[in-house]
Amino acid sequence: MNPIIKVIIPAYNEEDSIGHVINEIPNLVSEIIVVSNNSSDNTDAVAKQAGAIVLREERMGYGYACLKGLAYVASQKITPEIIVFLDGDYSDYPEELTKIIEPIINQDMDMVIGARDKKLRESGSMTVPQIFGNWLATSLMKLFFGAKFTDLGPFRAIKYKKLLELNMQDKTYGWTVEMQLKAIKKRFSYMEVPVRYKKRIGVSKVSGTIKGAIFAGVKILSWIFKYSFA
Repeated sequence: MNPIIKVIIPAYNEEDSIGHVINEIPNLVSEIIVVSNNSSDNTDAVAKQAGAIVLREERMGYGYACLKGLAYVASQKITPEIIVFLDGDYSDYPEELTKIIEPIINQDMDMVIGARDKKLRESGSMTVPQIFGNWLATSLMKLFFGAKFTDLGPFRAIKYKKLLELNMQDKTYGWTVEMQLKAIKKRFSYMEVPVRYKKRIGVSKVSGTIKGAIFAGVKILSWIFKYSFA
């Protein structure tokens, strides 16, 4: 029997990309949930037309959008076995969802991170602040916790029951690192699988601005140091 899989896609003004993302998600997914994070363009309409459930979250923040999606999942009668998080900018390859969920289904892993392997990345798909931030964060996680992460990639899958145990709190840029740190603390089994990565459609709301890059870096480091001395 196939597991019930739901995908949550935070999206902010992704009208040019969100349809491509939804259309390329494998059919084995039971429900695609797009959380429009105060979008002012046609993201909502395009996502609905492509067949997704569309929610609105007016409070700006990646974490706010993810939490909105999870609140919706919790309100439904059918509980999923696996939750997949995927960005709406078409920088990932949605069809690789099968690679990301495979270790959960066949190896009983609790969490799988899609690692944006340097050899598989399109040139220019990650900015210098992104590359440095990932290196610094994962290096500190290795130093303080013995973690084996190489990336904070947003394309990830996790067992739904395990995700609930994490009691996710971050409302903005620290969502991904919070999940990984809490998974380590709870001794969840995890692994990375290399995934391809391409230039996103549109401008990044985080790494595409100096303000976004700084706030993201501060938030990520604050989570790491918080758990280092907890």
